[in-house]
Amino acid sequence: MDINNSVALVTGANRGLGRAFAQRLLDRGARKVYATARRPESVDLPGVEVLALDVTDPVSVRAAAAAAPDVSLLVNNAGIQTGTDLVTGSLDAIRLELETNMLGPLGLIREFAPALARNGGGAIVNVLSAMSWFGTGGGHAYHLSKGAAWAMTNSVRQELAEQGTIVTGVHLGLADTDMAAGWPVDKIVPSDLADAALDGVEAGSAEVLADQWSRDIKSRLSLSPEEFNAAMDRALAALTTA
Repeated sequence: MDINNSVALVTGANRGLGRAFAQRLLDRGARKVYATARRPESVDLPGVEVLALDVTDPVSVRAAAAAAPDVSLLVNNAGIQTGTDLVTGSLDAIRLELETNMLGPLGLIREFAPALARNGGGAIVNVLSAMSWFGTGGGHAYHLSKGAAWAMTNSVRQELAEQGTIVTGVHLGLADTDMAAGWPVDKIVPSDLADAALDGVEAGSAEVLADQWSRDIKSRLSLSPEEFNAAMDRALAALTTA
C-alpha cells in the first residue's frame, strides 16, 4: 500500500503518538487525514479533518465510520494505562483498559472493514507494545489488554486477508510521550515510530518492532516462563538504574 494519496483515520490524534501519525501522514502525501479524539477541540494540527470519537462507545464508532466512508488506512492508536494490577486492582480500571486498548480497536476494525474492502483493501495499523509480552508491577492490566490486542491483531489479519487488507501490529518499548514522562530513559521519538509503522504498511509487513527494547523482548519468547521472567527482571533492573 502507498501512503501517498491514501485516506487515513487516526484515533487519539490530539497528542503523543496519534498526533505524530497524523502529521507524518500529511508529510508523506496522504490525501486526507481524519484526526479523531474524544474531545475534538483538543486537536490542533493544521490540515486534518477533525472527528469526535470515543473508541469505547459503539455509537461514536459507528458515527465515525459513517462520516469517513473513504478511509483506506485505519490507525488504531488511542490507548490508556491505569497503573492497575489484576488481583488487587480495580475491576473497573481493568475493564476500561480492555475496552480502550483491545475492544475499542476491534470495534473500529469491524465498522471500517467494509469501507476498506470497497476502497481496495487498504490497511490497518494497531499500535501495540512490548508489554504485549510481559507484565510488571502496576502494569499487569496494561499487559493483559495489550496481549489481548496482539492476539486480536493476529486474528483479524487472517480474517481480512481475503479482502486484501494489510494488518500491521506495531510494538515499541517507550516513546517520548506523556504516558512515559516518568521514565528517565531513552525513548523513541514519536515521529520515528510513526515512520517505522508507515514504512511497515508500505512494505506489507505483519509486524513492526520499532525499537531495540521490543526486538529484545520478542527474541526471548521461546524461553521457559522461569527463564523469561528472570531475563525480564534483569532487563527492567538495568533500565531503571541506567
